[in-house]
Amino acid sequence: MENLTLESFKTKVFDFEAGKDWKFAGTKPCIVDFYADWCGPCKMLAPVLAGLSEKYAGRLDVYKVDTEAEQQLAAMFGIQSIPTLLLIPAAGQPQVVRGALPADVLEKAVADVLGVK
Repeated sequence: MENLTLESFKTKVFDFEAGKDWKFAGTKPCIVDFYADWCGPCKMLAPVLAGLSEKYAGRLDVYKVDTEAEQQLAAMFGIQSIPTLLLIPAAGQPQVVRGALPADVLEKAVADVLGVK
């Protein structure tokens, strides 16, 4: 798992300054976790995401964005509650999921939305 800043987000996920139409910059599906250190549900979700990152290594990237440090990035996506996950397929539009989901629900989303099995 990798923490993203505004700059690294633009190179790895989406350069929103280059255009407002969605164009994924990555090569494999990813999950972007918008979180904060003080958020209890975010802490519960962290080991689930770490497990997914290990299980799907090489097929799925998992990124984290600290909403406290990266307020502009959180605002760009209208993040109002955390945790909020962006599920981003290699092709197609991202989907937003809010809340700390259990591992089995997230695994289903990885398969169904991101096409990673």
